[in-house]
Order: sequence, then C-alpha cells, then structure tokens
Amino acid sequence: MPSADHHISLSQRMQANNARIDVICASAPVVPVLTLENAEQALGVCTALVRGGLTVLEITLRSEYGLKAIKQLKMALPEAIIGAGTVLTPKQYDACVEAGADFIVSPGSTAQLLQHGSQSDVPLLPGIASVSEAMEAMVFGYRRFKLFPASIVGGTDFLKSIGGPISELKFCPTGGIKPTNAVDYLALPNVMCVGGTWLTPAALVQQEDWRAIEVLARNAVALGTP
Repeated sequence: MPSADHHISLSQRMQANNARIDVICASAPVVPVLTLENAEQALGVCTALVRGGLTVLEITLRSEYGLKAIKQLKMALPEAIIGAGTVLTPKQYDACVEAGADFIVSPGSTAQLLQHGSQSDVPLLPGIASVSEAMEAMVFGYRRFKLFPASIVGGTDFLKSIGGPISELKFCPTGGIKPTNAVDYLALPNVMCVGGTWLTPAALVQQEDWRAIEVLARNAVALGTP
C-alpha cells in the first residue's frame, strides 16, 4: 500500500501538472496539431507558426519523424512550447519526455496511460469523448482534457452540458475545429484553447509557403481576442 506521504506527493504533482497545462493553454488560443515528415519541413512550418504568434505546438507521432522533430524543435525554437501528440502508450510517453517534450497529449485514455502520466513531471492532457471517461480520469487527479473528436461527440453542446455538473473541468477541443467554429468553442468558460490542423494546408506546406502559414497563424491568434 502506498504511504500517506506518497498519496500527498501524487496529489501535489497532479495539481502542479493541471496548473502547468493551464499556463500552456493560456499561451495561445489555438494549438496547431502537426504531422511533420522531415527536418526542413519541421523548421519551416514551426518557425512560421511561432512568428505568427502560436507558440504552443503539438507534434504528433503519426509520422516516423515525429520524435526527432520534437528534439529538433526544442533546440531550434527555444521560445516555443513543444507538445507530443498521438501518444498511446507509457513507452511512447517516456520516449517523448526523453526527446524534450513539454507536455503530452493522447487521443484517448487508458488506466495504464493515466497512471503513468500521474507519476510524471511532464503533464498529460488526456483525450476523452464522454462524461464517464472524464470521471475515470478524475480519479487519477486529472482536471484538464482534450475533447476528441470534438465535432463528432457533441462539440459545443457537449461542453455546455458537462459544464454544469462538472464545472471544474476544462478542455482543449480538437477534431473538426475550423476558423468558422473556433470562436464558438473559445467563448465557452470551460474551453482553454482549441487544437486544429487547418493552419498547415498540404498545398502550402508542399510549396514551402511559410509566409502564408504565418498569416494563418496570426489570424488564429486573433480568434482569441474578444
């Protein structure tokens, strides 16, 4: 059985991790969700986004270069907050921490991953798609979540509904978020920021039109201005 001191330290760590997520999500209204293929692309895309004012970036593990991109960007863009996305297992979690990730994001959550995250000083933003999943994560001390896929599981209506009975929870909705509906999400009191893939259209990335991506980033920053 863990000692009382152990319980206190876990509780304190989760409070600190929730507070760290708050700080990260307050840094920009939109978190670009990025799948990067190589070093040149990673530097071009992410430099443009940071210049445009989006300093929090979620680098997914959907490509083979994802882990290397985290390490590369931590060195190249020290002013940026680099998160690791699409993390599914504790092994991936540890690899991302070793690469220098500032925070971890998962599309869903398992008890194993939630427990692992609760024991790490690098905070986890776990994905949930239902009230029951949120309640299961709350047992481990989580109060900040990624709602995914947001548009499919109820979008703003879901967030308004859960805001009453469990008002202490806050979310970063991701999935189906666009400039046209991002403002509706950001207006909700239990939304910290939104995640989106619209900031890096394939055509612009292929053309290496970093200036156009910077403009998209500036427009995204403006979405958070009342």
